[in-house]
Amino acid sequence: MNNVTIKCLNDGREYEIAPGMTLSSLAKNIGGVVKDPKTGVEYPILAAFVDHKLKELSYDMFYPHDVEFIGYNNLDGKRCYMRSLSFLLQGAVREVLPGKILVIDHSLPSGLYCEILSPGKENEHSTIHPITEEEIAALIAVMRRKVEENIPFRKEKILAETAEKIFEKNLQPFKSELHSSLGRYFCSIYYMGEDVDSFHGPLVPSTGCLETFNLLPFGKGFCLQYPSDTDYRKVIPYREQSKMAATLADYSSWCRTTGIIGVSTLNKTLLGGGAVKLINLCEARQERKYAAVADRIFEEKDRIRIVFIAGPSSSGKTSSSLRIAQQCRILGMNPKVIELDNYFVNRTETPRDEDGNYDYECLEAMDLKLLGDTLNGLLRGDTVEIPRYDFKAGEKKWEGRRMTLEDEDILIMEGIHALDPAMVPDVDQSRIFRVYASALTSLNLDENNNISTSDNRMLRRMVRDYNYRGHTPENTILGWPSVRRGENKYIFPFQENADVLFNSALLYELPLLKYYAEPLLRRIHPNSPAYSEAVRLLKFLEYIVALTPSEIAAIPPTSILREFIGGQTL
Repeated sequence: MNNVTIKCLNDGREYEIAPGMTLSSLAKNIGGVVKDPKTGVEYPILAAFVDHKLKELSYDMFYPHDVEFIGYNNLDGKRCYMRSLSFLLQGAVREVLPGKILVIDHSLPSGLYCEILSPGKENEHSTIHPITEEEIAALIAVMRRKVEENIPFRKEKILAETAEKIFEKNLQPFKSELHSSLGRYFCSIYYMGEDVDSFHGPLVPSTGCLETFNLLPFGKGFCLQYPSDTDYRKVIPYREQSKMAATLADYSSWCRTTGIIGVSTLNKTLLGGGAVKLINLCEARQERKYAAVADRIFEEKDRIRIVFIAGPSSSGKTSSSLRIAQQCRILGMNPKVIELDNYFVNRTETPRDEDGNYDYECLEAMDLKLLGDTLNGLLRGDTVEIPRYDFKAGEKKWEGRRMTLEDEDILIMEGIHALDPAMVPDVDQSRIFRVYASALTSLNLDENNNISTSDNRMLRRMVRDYNYRGHTPENTILGWPSVRRGENKYIFPFQENADVLFNSALLYELPLLKYYAEPLLRRIHPNSPAYSEAVRLLKFLEYIVALTPSEIAAIPPTSILREFIGGQTL
């Protein structure tokens, strides 16, 4: 056979290779590292895009391709690392705690929350095994040993029926049930020595790539720490976030109460005709949660005059503020709303980011003095004028809108900086009640493959922006990294400042979002820079049963999800 031409996008060169050469062999031509274009830091190669599709380095090339190698500085490289690290941990658990079950439950600010379960007897649920510090130390020691042994990760395609039996033997019933529900003849599994598991995306070449990790006790389980985004040689800094952890634990408990512990049990519920019942149950629970927030405000209404609501993109802040306001009205309070967006500085005064573009997300983009004066005036009982920001002209307009806070009034304001004390440092903080809203899903694909809260929110945003803002799915995908950078800088560090954390996630929403998002993702062309992300999301959605139009019609018009799919009456 003739040689094959491979274009390496990292160095812009074309390489003539023998058919069947692996990506790993080709990577040696660029020294086995990739350089971050912004920082100049070199990262070991972990995987590659082949014609915009993510592949392991063991991938054989028989045809001409465009190849881009990636490291931990790329989000997909980071995902490869985290999947592989989960496998490494799984292998250690099987060695140190034989007969126990590892569950990687949800994200934490400092890593992934994990629990060890003891399998229940027949017809009994598994119970949490409270892990000791000695057991955690033993897990770390085994993981370090396996890193030093540099064990290759090997992918193999086998009969799905055989894989299901392997997972049952490995005490992974949800993984077995999930694969069974897909109705596939073959499936891919991974080997790490004698350990076998499945993951929903590529792994790194070997355990030797996983030098940076740590395990820390957390609650009844522990936190699996992975490399920091700023320095892959150090673990992500630990941050104590007890309120966030409690909110996630509450949602996990709710999942167990409903019997929907993972995607397999969710699919089973939907296929069994239980969608409408689940929708009604989820909405009733969420209404109680909104009522509880209003009760907290009412209990201290003599002190609390201002409610700030913050949260990341597509967390449902707008709907949450409206529903909290509705619950406040039921209690006899009179909510008034001021949009924080009206307090931007004029565009000519807006700071610019490192690329020279206007930075509308930084705190300095807001007229903090005017905002502070407005709130202090309202708290004194003054009548103040509220501006309207004209986004087209890039300046505030004064149109005579005046406001006074009467005795039963409560002011509600929503914006990304609402939890940052630096936003209104001169306002009496005791008069402010802060709410943090986010879609904190604890639903997992299976025992050791959790679902990203960020993915959930991106799908929400994709559906909403396509339907109501004229943005293509490509726009949403390509703009998402910038959104995430803003969240990491301006929102997530202040989560614990909230008086209450509200989880806007609903158990049925991924089946709902699949119905709307899947057709949009399939339209993205293979030549698009958004194609690899579209493929990843489509592969993820393949595991989820979609709602039907008649089931979607049962979603009430006051649901937070109506903010994204339409039909909301708030």
